[in-house]
Amino acid sequence: TISVLSTSLYYITMPPKRPPSIAIATAATKRRRGTAIEPIVSMAVSTSVGTSYQDDGEDSNPLRKEFLQLLSAPQYKGRGVANSALKAHFGDKYTQLVPIINELTRASRLTMSKANGENEVYFSLLSAVEASKMQGLDAHSKLVYQVIESAGNKGIWTVDIRVQTNIPQATLTKIFKQLETRKLIKPIKAVTAKTKKLYMLYDLVPAKEITGGPWYTEGEFDHEFIAELRNFIIMCVRRMNRGKGVSIQQISDKMVQANVSRVQLSLEEVRQLVQTLLHDYVIEERGVTDDGMALFVPAKKITTMCEFGWWDVLCKDFHFRGIRFEDDVVLNAHEPHHHS
Repeated sequence: TISVLSTSLYYITMPPKRPPSIAIATAATKRRRGTAIEPIVSMAVSTSVGTSYQDDGEDSNPLRKEFLQLLSAPQYKGRGVANSALKAHFGDKYTQLVPIINELTRASRLTMSKANGENEVYFSLLSAVEASKMQGLDAHSKLVYQVIESAGNKGIWTVDIRVQTNIPQATLTKIFKQLETRKLIKPIKAVTAKTKKLYMLYDLVPAKEITGGPWYTEGEFDHEFIAELRNFIIMCVRRMNRGKGVSIQQISDKMVQANVSRVQLSLEEVRQLVQTLLHDYVIEERGVTDDGMALFVPAKKITTMCEFGWWDVLCKDFHFRGIRFEDDVVLNAHEPHHHS
């Protein structure tokens, strides 16, 4: 037997005297003679007969409207709202969500996912466009979509998808192609593992630890792009404020104004570029602004060039390296260097 996460909700009519309830459970798949393994998943729901909610512009049901507003909140974009958060938010009205959840699920407007290693179930609201793309998908395809959705902007490796869903590789390949064609998911490659294929939702922006941030282009370290940005910073330090000093914030504002970067750089990323120039001793820190921000000016030449390149400064182990200068002076890791 294999355990899988629920990919659909079943609308079950219960006796009228029985109070409505929501019970989320993971069920096992069954093998029947002459049929393939189908995921049997359930979110047991009870409600009265004939209850239906329409997705019209002006919602007449305040509870449904509140439920949709909660799932549409920016902080729940991507992973969704945890089932425990729904209980805490709605309190005694939690059980009244049953017909609302049923209706939204039948219309492919609501999905459920579970993060790897967690028992918590998350509900995600799909837009009308996304819902139309989900129409016609079978249980296996929806299960794969939910597993990819739970990975967020860090993506998930294809091998991990196969392990979590227990779906054969041949079937998975067809599902990936189907979801890619509908623009529900997209393949990406991590700079740390270029041979591995990851998948994430189509409209998500990959995390910086996956793409390498602005310093990487198509998985390769972009020396030319960084050199252009460094040259622009050097020009700012030399020309702005008559060479009396410029702050990182002023450099950042000037870069935005001049539109020198093809991607928007954060203040921390501009600081990293300035740090490489400091290590190359092209600029130096001298004084602070009234707000306490450091000022940078062109550096005075006081020693010969060292053997490492400026791009080495971006490496995490830079401070643990020894440096050999052109005059054969060796500077070991963490050893102070005094100029004569």
